[in-house]
Amino acid sequence: MEQNIYPTIRKIILTRMILVPFIPFILVLIIGYHFLTTTIETGTVSAMKRIAEDHRYMIESFLEERKKDLEFIGNSFTFQQLSQPAELHKVFKNLLKKSNAFVDLGVFNEEGVHVAYHGPYKLTGKVYKDEDWFKAVMQSGYYISDIFLGYRQVPHFVIAVAQEEKEKKWVIRATIDTFMFSNFVKKVCIGKTGEAYLVNPDGLLQTERRSGGNLMDKLEEKINYPKSEGDTSISVNVYSKGDKYLYMTTWLKDKKWLLIVRQEKSDAFSALSSATYLTILIIIIGGGIIIAVAFNLTGRVVRRMEKMDVEKDKLSQQLIGASRLAEIGEMSTGFAHEINNPLQIMKSEQALIEMILSELKESGKLAESDSLKEMEDSINQITLQISRCAKITQAILKFGRQGDPVPKDINLKKFIPEVIGMVAKKASVNGISIKQILSDTIPVIHCDPSQFQQVLINLFNNAMDAILERYGTSGGELTVEAGQKESNTVEILVRDNGDGISPENLKKIFSPFFTTKPVGKGTGLGLSVCYGIIDSMGGTMDAVSEKGTGATFIIHLPVAA
Repeated sequence: MEQNIYPTIRKIILTRMILVPFIPFILVLIIGYHFLTTTIETGTVSAMKRIAEDHRYMIESFLEERKKDLEFIGNSFTFQQLSQPAELHKVFKNLLKKSNAFVDLGVFNEEGVHVAYHGPYKLTGKVYKDEDWFKAVMQSGYYISDIFLGYRQVPHFVIAVAQEEKEKKWVIRATIDTFMFSNFVKKVCIGKTGEAYLVNPDGLLQTERRSGGNLMDKLEEKINYPKSEGDTSISVNVYSKGDKYLYMTTWLKDKKWLLIVRQEKSDAFSALSSATYLTILIIIIGGGIIIAVAFNLTGRVVRRMEKMDVEKDKLSQQLIGASRLAEIGEMSTGFAHEINNPLQIMKSEQALIEMILSELKESGKLAESDSLKEMEDSINQITLQISRCAKITQAILKFGRQGDPVPKDINLKKFIPEVIGMVAKKASVNGISIKQILSDTIPVIHCDPSQFQQVLINLFNNAMDAILERYGTSGGELTVEAGQKESNTVEILVRDNGDGISPENLKKIFSPFFTTKPVGKGTGLGLSVCYGIIDSMGGTMDAVSEKGTGATFIIHLPVAA
């Protein structure tokens, strides 16, 4: 009947072992993916915004430097000097040494007449009085035009600066190399599709763009214009072809030109796509691992349960055996107590015999003879054997004493030999030599003597059983070492040259009811109890062994305060 419940148990355990880790696993991935995508998006947008602002500053600096160049010329030369073609040619030549952005240079009087010009076109004498750019520069003193055709019918833009001399204004104007300026603006490169270009408020291109578009072309896409100069606007727009772009737009300072930094959204957020694919891959791999581990652990748990059921009867028998041993232990204490009483009477009678014998010898009633000497030897032997029996019964009574632990300071230099003496006879009969290596400077420890005696006797008996199993009654060796390990720790080693303990059993030797001995010869409680005793004393107990090389049990106990 019990066998029929295992499929149901297997399903329940498997379901829970999959769902319990899988739900938090998915939640963690979702939360992590959310924060990751948010970080990537924020970082990408911030990076593009910084690039747009930095590029705006570079363009503004370029235009400001050209303005300063013209102001320097106006402040360094008079209108009359610059009106001379030779002088203007010389000034323009020096101007090109500083920047090759200039195409030509011209001087205008306050009536807008182009009085002097140096450049590739014939513009001398032309009148610009009614042109918007001339009116603007005469009014504000400084002007940068949009891209326009003008008399030359070529897209270009000019920078003009007004000067005043003897209460008369005059203007110095220069044309900027439009294609050089356009390349300067276009040099921003972000990813595969990023680009930068300038437009005026009417949406006309003031520079070319890499993705296509000539000077003065009308933009096809609709752009969100920032509200004020120096403001940066962020928007995602859909281009007419259906491609999504990320736009960064910002006005140039003191100029109605809009700088646009644009990049395809798929290119800008390519790391986001990689993160998405990676998250999906982690879900697949992680889910597979969880399911595989769940199946594996479920199988092991169910098999363990089946094995535990099979061992249940064996465990019950071991418990019964342990109970019987406990009863025997209690009985042995009673036997020792009962035996101790006759021994005391025998000791008293033996003392009386010695006293009478001594009186007879002194009174001369009993002469010296060989028979008397043999009788005295027999009496001495009786005295010796009574003492031995008394020591044995006292040791049994001490070992079997029940009650709360009573910690005392213990001198291991004396205590260990006393415990060894309790098993010395068993070792001698079975041909086992006991070797003691006790340091002369072993610190005192503080613990219950009877409990510590129980630990050592159990280790000695286990060691002798292992030796007998391998060597029989000859060739066995049991070594006991004790010394100071560290400043506050005492180390005790119990080593045998028996068969040793296999690695799989070494992990379980301190588990309750685990034993490698045949049924009826061990309960599996000894080492478990010893481990608990040492732990209660504030120490540690461990074992090292390899199959066929013996075993060493290591005890560490704190030094008495």
